[in-house]
Amino acid sequence: MASPAVNLGEIKNMSPLQGVYPPAPAGGEPGFMTTNPISQFLARVSQNIIQHRNSLDLINPGVMENINKEVSKDVFLSLYQFTGLKADINKTFAMNPVFQIAHSFAVGSKLPAYSFTSIIANDQALVQGTIDNELSLTGRLNYSWDKHIVSKISLQLAHGQPSMCQLEHEYQGNDFSLQLKALNPDFSGPKYNGLLIGSIMQSITKKLSLGMETVYNAMDPNGPAQAAISLAGRYNAGDWIASAQLQAQGAIVGSFWRKVAPNFEAGLETTIQASQQPVMSEAMMMPTIQTNIEANTVLGAKYEFRQSIYRGQLESNGDVSFMLEHRILPTIGLIFNGSINQFKNTSKLGCGIQIETAGSEEIMMMQNGMVDQNGNPIQGAPQMN
Repeated sequence: MASPAVNLGEIKNMSPLQGVYPPAPAGGEPGFMTTNPISQFLARVSQNIIQHRNSLDLINPGVMENINKEVSKDVFLSLYQFTGLKADINKTFAMNPVFQIAHSFAVGSKLPAYSFTSIIANDQALVQGTIDNELSLTGRLNYSWDKHIVSKISLQLAHGQPSMCQLEHEYQGNDFSLQLKALNPDFSGPKYNGLLIGSIMQSITKKLSLGMETVYNAMDPNGPAQAAISLAGRYNAGDWIASAQLQAQGAIVGSFWRKVAPNFEAGLETTIQASQQPVMSEAMMMPTIQTNIEANTVLGAKYEFRQSIYRGQLESNGDVSFMLEHRILPTIGLIFNGSINQFKNTSKLGCGIQIETAGSEEIMMMQNGMVDQNGNPIQGAPQMN
């Protein structure tokens, strides 16, 4: 007779010792595997560890790649900068699930002259695809098996560039996070080719979490594989967060984020990179190895008004950057960004517009904040005549 099926939720809630030792037969005595001193000792140790972890009331620390996201993704504007002119037109056709398309135009920048994006998403899955005027295609699929497990697939077929496929799997526990990545995995040959990345973040206290990341690089089929380990730590005090990373490439990265006011944030990040290169000397015919140390510090700030967001950034290499996002109407926004470096005598400027349109009157009312997702009027919101 087939055994009853066990769903993922039941497996996730099992104690680490459940299912390891066979249960006692019905109406019989416990077996040797559950009564010997070693098994009983391990069971007591495991239960004590579980009870101690539960008593600490720890929280999930997030994945290691987001260890300094408050600084690098929220405050700094490096991910949002562009040059030239840009226009984005987004149109939403449905809200549950969300179905949206976007047209993007760019002039005088490294961005494609035209790209088309389509997105469909609900609470469990997200599918996104983009194609540009050079027929370069990128796609992304995120699927949540439950509130703890997420799988992701990213694809890229770019003109004149090698294709890319990335597989990713995350497990978000109560006080830890596991993440596995595989870039261009190839199991067809006699040995594995590709890049494997595994990371873990574990909460030690309510504020302190530590992490480790391992990279296995076998991208070159003709060369030997390489492995490296990176270490990280993060301290979250609520209104300020400090993090540090010791990367395998010989770099040390330290960041600090501070919530100065309800609408004002500031961030600081310092990177120290050590590298080695051969140098020929006049006295010796053989090259000598010279160690170079480079450092860069970035200071940024973000200020939010009711309809505008200001970002400013100052780097130790001389770059001074700013960005303004201003919402003229709930469906129309303007973007201005620029940077200047007096030491290098360079400057950049970018201007953009974002337009959001609705496929129906109900969606337009949602975008304007007049009704909620269920179509119920929001108290205090302006109503259409």
